[in-house]
Amino acid sequence: QVQLVESGGGLVQAGVSLRLSCAASGPLISGYTMGWFRQAPGKEREFVAAITITWNGEVTSLTDSVKGRFTISRDNAENTVYLQMNSLKPEDTAVYYCARSRSTLSRARNDYDYWGQGTQVTVSS
Repeated sequence: QVQLVESGGGLVQAGVSLRLSCAASGPLISGYTMGWFRQAPGKEREFVAAITITWNGEVTSLTDSVKGRFTISRDNAENTVYLQMNSLKPEDTAVYYCARSRSTLSRARNDYDYWGQGTQVTVSS
């Protein structure tokens, strides 16, 4: 049984940083793509970032709106994935979800089979 638990969200002012964590229990995350998605009120859940390990090493993917500000990383020994969010903007306000996929660096929600309960990030201007 896989469980993903997000933490680290909160209410912050624009321009500051937050680090989200996603602790996984069950199978090790090292064999899977791990992703972060977010859902703002009234909007669909959207892809934010993903990380996986290939023959060439660790590979990440970020949606354009967060490139240069967000970083995804993983600690396989701790079975945890992180999302470092810098220079936060009000438009980053959303519930952030962690998820696991068997598909390499997929951005499609349907490719993710396990999801956490989400953590709220609110950025005030």
